[in-house]
Amino acid sequence: MRVWIKDPIAILAEGAERGIVVEGTRIVELVARGATPAAPVGTTFNASRHVVLPGLVNTHHHFYQTLTRAHPDAINRDLFPWLVALYPIWARLKPAHLRAAVRLALTELLLSGCTTAADHHYLFPAGLENAVDIEVEEARKLGLRMTVTRGSMNLSKKDGGLPPDEVVQDEDTILRDSERVLNLFHDPRPGADIRIALAPCSPFSVTKRLMMDTARLAEQHDCQLHTHLCESKDEERFCLDVYGIRPVDLLEETGWMSPRTWLAHGIHFSAEEVGRLGRAGVGVCHCAASNMVLASGICPTKDLDAAGAPVGIGVDGSASNDSSNIMEAVRHALMIGRLRYGASAVTHLDVLRWATEGSARCLGRDDIGRIAVGLEADLAMFTLDEPRFSGAHDPLAALVLCGAHRADRVMIAGQWRVIAGAPVGVDVAAVVAEHKEAARAFA
Repeated sequence: MRVWIKDPIAILAEGAERGIVVEGTRIVELVARGATPAAPVGTTFNASRHVVLPGLVNTHHHFYQTLTRAHPDAINRDLFPWLVALYPIWARLKPAHLRAAVRLALTELLLSGCTTAADHHYLFPAGLENAVDIEVEEARKLGLRMTVTRGSMNLSKKDGGLPPDEVVQDEDTILRDSERVLNLFHDPRPGADIRIALAPCSPFSVTKRLMMDTARLAEQHDCQLHTHLCESKDEERFCLDVYGIRPVDLLEETGWMSPRTWLAHGIHFSAEEVGRLGRAGVGVCHCAASNMVLASGICPTKDLDAAGAPVGIGVDGSASNDSSNIMEAVRHALMIGRLRYGASAVTHLDVLRWATEGSARCLGRDDIGRIAVGLEADLAMFTLDEPRFSGAHDPLAALVLCGAHRADRVMIAGQWRVIAGAPVGVDVAAVVAEHKEAARAFA
């Protein structure tokens, strides 16, 4: 059935002033000002209360961390002390805990206008070997697209790394399970609901050999690569002390400098490194809230953008952001970007582009992230009915500047997944109650 999403207040697409037509999972027509659909439509949705965006794409998260939000053992710390405090707590993670965390995080993201999410799961204590399977199951139930990153850590404290022994795995186990989940779940075709990426956690928790072997495996299976890089000065010092090189040089030496790679945080780059990343097409996920909470620094978004590196947006783990709201992350990116570059240098259109098209590029996808004919019908639709928007004159700018945080309608692959601000078929109160119960194990 052809559906005309008709006459929005505003839409982030040129030539679609009267809306768009969706058929099946895809956008089949943009309806320009003064026009009507070229072919008959079966249904019309009146969007005259809505501002329409491409579905927002979250490119970095740690779903399990929703269980340790505002944890008294970790608040008010820098990154390394924060991790040291939380690793032993996270080691208690069981399958039921993870399932509750994934369900809550996905619901929270969906309500904020997110249609595609990437989760970096790198924690595999004994009994949680099927963590990726759990995430895939929950994403499919809710209807979000996901890139589930099969994370890894194999450099524990006894070997000179940061994580404790009980949360790391050996390289053979990591690579064997990486291949297993790739064969089971990874779908590189356009319109895919699930993709797998491989994600050694960080320079201070994995070996160079694992980085190199993972890059070779990603090449064989045509999947993306993901890791934390240049998040803190402590990480930079670790790389210089252990490897004698800076983090970006480590990336080069291990075969990661390609469009297959996107990085989380990407704060402490030199100008020369920004140029190298841009030429290689390496993407960077900007995690503004987390970087502010941990006082890590400010990502050089505009420099990366100008150099040709895809820039995306991520909420990051809910123990450093403490929220899984992608629209809030967009506003954070604007505000902190202006502190670095000036009020006129970072616009609302920049950050919306990073959260849609830029994020999609980070995930290696050209079938989502824009409102265009032939692309997937993934949409986030917001109303301007709340007091915070009263008097706003530019609807698209208002979403960012006035602080939109909850979508009224969300469509994924042509299906409504949020209607009137509520996720379809989801008992949110039950999801929250289950999650709160699971979180008690981490007090």
